[in-house]
Amino acid sequence: MKPQVICIPGSVAPAAQRYAALTTAVGHKADLHLKELEVYSGSVPPANYSIEMELAGLDRLADSLGLEHFHLVGYSGGGFVSLAYAATRPHRLVSLGLFEPAGIPGSRTEIEQTANRALEAQLRGLDGPDFMSAFVRLGLKPGVQPPPAPTSIPPEMRNRPAGISAMIRAFDAYRLDRALFMACTFPVYAGYGDLSDDYQLVKMQVLAGLFGDIHVQRYPGIHHFVSPDQIYTAAHAGELMGLWQRADEALAMQLAQQ
Repeated sequence: MKPQVICIPGSVAPAAQRYAALTTAVGHKADLHLKELEVYSGSVPPANYSIEMELAGLDRLADSLGLEHFHLVGYSGGGFVSLAYAATRPHRLVSLGLFEPAGIPGSRTEIEQTANRALEAQLRGLDGPDFMSAFVRLGLKPGVQPPPAPTSIPPEMRNRPAGISAMIRAFDAYRLDRALFMACTFPVYAGYGDLSDDYQLVKMQVLAGLFGDIHVQRYPGIHHFVSPDQIYTAAHAGELMGLWQRADEALAMQLAQQ
């Protein structure tokens, strides 16, 4: 059976756009199931939006596909959700692939707290194009030019500022014991770009201390907001395919011994 992979996007680009390049690069070697964030299930974020809603949505998709075990890939806000899922449902995951998760669930280190407070302070009170411009700028190293702002905003993208704000609040409200990560036995692949803000490297260092089987990969000349095809290159897809194949083989051996 081919690797069965659920992919969750971040809070800006929808799943089809975020993972188009990865889907093409993988081809018929794996089945990629794209999952939109629950925060965008309506025209405005649900009034009671929470990370638990995202986890329940993942459960529903996996169950509808008949997947008892699967690989999970998450980008940015979807990376936070993926980490929360990994910690609370480790028995369902075969592997975890991340690119620059927006945060790590659980009690933050002092440097994580400082970075989050700074982000929230600089976004507070902004909306629409001003919010998105600041959000992008804060994700880049000083001196790195952000991508040009879109000349027009598609109707389905106009709820992004509200969705991002709702996700930031949900990240802050979500409670998790980070010791749960240390009990995870599946392999983890985590990538980041060296042109993204320095907080990305901090998160990679934190993740490296939480998972027993993790490979961290730095991608030169890449930042959080480059086009998806610059992130999910053939080389990146090859790394993920290797992760999925090794993890599937390990799971098969484990199940055979039961």
